[in-house]
Amino acid sequence: MLKKILLGLAALVLLAVAAVGWIVVRPIHELAGEISPSTAAKDYAEQEDNRVQIPTPLELEPRAYDPLKNVYWGELHVHTSESLDAVLFGTTATIGDAYRFARGEPLRSPGGELMQLSRPLDFVAITDHAEGFGLRTRCGGTDLGLLEWLNCWIMETPGFTTAMFLQNRQTRMAIDPDLTQPAGMYRNRTRSPRRIDDIPICSGGKGGPERCLRDSSSDWARYIELADRHYEPGVFTTFAAYEFSPVLDGAGKHHRNVIFNGEDLPGHAISSLDVDNAVELWRGLEETCTDDCDFLTIPHNMNKGWGLFYSRHTWDGGTYSEDDWRVRMRREPLAEMYQVKGASECALGVGATDEECAFEQVLQPCEQSQENGCAFETSFARQGLKIGMQLNRELGFNPLTFGFVAATDGHNANPGDAEEWDFPGKAGAVSSPALRRLRTRPGSEPHNQILTDHGSGGLAAVWAEENTRDAIFAGMQRREAYATSGPRILLRFFAGWGFDGAIVDDRNPVAVATESGVPMGGVLRPETEQVESPTFFVWAGADWMSAPLQRIQVIKGWIDADGETHESVRDVVCADGLEVDPNTLRCPDNRASVDISSCRPSGEGGTGQLMMAWQDEDFDASQDAFYYVRVIQNPTCRWSTYDAIRLGIEPDPRVPATIRERAWSSPIWIDPPS
Repeated sequence: MLKKILLGLAALVLLAVAAVGWIVVRPIHELAGEISPSTAAKDYAEQEDNRVQIPTPLELEPRAYDPLKNVYWGELHVHTSESLDAVLFGTTATIGDAYRFARGEPLRSPGGELMQLSRPLDFVAITDHAEGFGLRTRCGGTDLGLLEWLNCWIMETPGFTTAMFLQNRQTRMAIDPDLTQPAGMYRNRTRSPRRIDDIPICSGGKGGPERCLRDSSSDWARYIELADRHYEPGVFTTFAAYEFSPVLDGAGKHHRNVIFNGEDLPGHAISSLDVDNAVELWRGLEETCTDDCDFLTIPHNMNKGWGLFYSRHTWDGGTYSEDDWRVRMRREPLAEMYQVKGASECALGVGATDEECAFEQVLQPCEQSQENGCAFETSFARQGLKIGMQLNRELGFNPLTFGFVAATDGHNANPGDAEEWDFPGKAGAVSSPALRRLRTRPGSEPHNQILTDHGSGGLAAVWAEENTRDAIFAGMQRREAYATSGPRILLRFFAGWGFDGAIVDDRNPVAVATESGVPMGGVLRPETEQVESPTFFVWAGADWMSAPLQRIQVIKGWIDADGETHESVRDVVCADGLEVDPNTLRCPDNRASVDISSCRPSGEGGTGQLMMAWQDEDFDASQDAFYYVRVIQNPTCRWSTYDAIRLGIEPDPRVPATIRERAWSSPIWIDPPS
């Protein structure tokens, strides 16, 4: 009898296991098969790349030293197979592959697509996650214990499901909803940091955490050596760099890229496994980056920082002190305005009414008591600039005087790959080829996060005398840099009282503005008796591989006597001889459009160059203020429309078929006498 009962129980267990396998494991296995690198070839066969015209790639063209500065194009945020998440998505390309790609060599994506820049980059920083340094080195060892082997297998097995499994292991820091809290305002909280002992590969086996630290330092030394090996002064600049990546709830981001310059860099890359917040990161690096060493940090995906980036609080629930603000001001001169996971300038419904704030807005405004997954007011650069003016009133200095750059955050070892017509996704075989980016298999649901939440990413532009580490790093430090959404739009922006509107007729207006004004990223300090507005000089040139320019806008922020901040947006010059409407402060529509069946432009509107000298009729020399410029192109096809053409289908109506690419200058600040 007992034997029959045991056999019956065993049968029930087997049935339960089979049911779980059928209900849970089988769908997961099928999903993993759909997006694995080994099955990508079948999906790639469904697209016809010859339906899309792609420019012939050009070679790298070095430029001579120029005291008035050249513009250099680069990437300051990209990942290779040294990043765990890139490996999970199927990426196998190395740091060396990434450097060669940046110089113009072709590279094959994990999904089978040929990736190649139309024009090589001038500079690049490879920013793999420091939290993973040393782990792959350990997994390549021959003396792994069983638990170590299992965790290494999980980390090195490509597939979306593996990535989701690990993501769900992240610390969840949910707190009780507060219905009295205004929607979209950051609510401070205490967070528990991860430590190296929390990583299974480092918590056991031979050597434990100490071995992981040695492996991490060894990897970092190798990355520095690779950057040095590929550096060619005057031709191609590389920076040793990494990403500092603390965990936020709801897959949020509070990450920063750390960029180094010098010959004597720290022996250890400080990560969120070592310190609890960015303040400790800056202070730790200031202690170890000395002598012939310098660094800066660049925050990114502020839009997905759940309001933390421009709040007054640190990641672990602390509050910035005056000294903390000072170290942030010293070490964070730039912010990443745009990347594949959306724009971080501003958002409609979140402290801004500017219609261009809808550009690649991937998150909706927060609802009451919502703690993540939405657009918070203090998640956006424009609001951060306004908060900086408030802090200036309180502290006597502005710790949030930061300029703008853009990047891709590509995870395919493809720095600078931001062109709409040749977008290979960012997540290995998960987002490549086109069929996977659009998720259009027969019988499948038409849902896809990549389609709606991913843009093509952007580029960083830096004005510098020459293409060397020292010159480009100095350009970033003084914020003489700007961001574009991908096209290589040329942009210069100056302000000063030493020139007037006649500058537009000068044979060399940049020389005049340089001598008697300040460039983007600079600070103007009016005299006590100053009344009239400075002259703002802006010049923009179209990217000949993209579309003509449509208009230039000036965005102004200021603070009044009561401490309230304000903003305004106005067009200052229009293409095609059109005049700014005095009522709307906008240019009329120039009727430029795109044939979405071919992505060819239609209409003759737009121009190759725009230039303007402008004064602010509402200027008040007693007010703190900032001004930055936004240059808008004629519309072009979004990457998803190009992919639809490759697959012979209609563009997905859930996303715009076209976009208006743009450039954002770094601000110029007005700092009145106290």
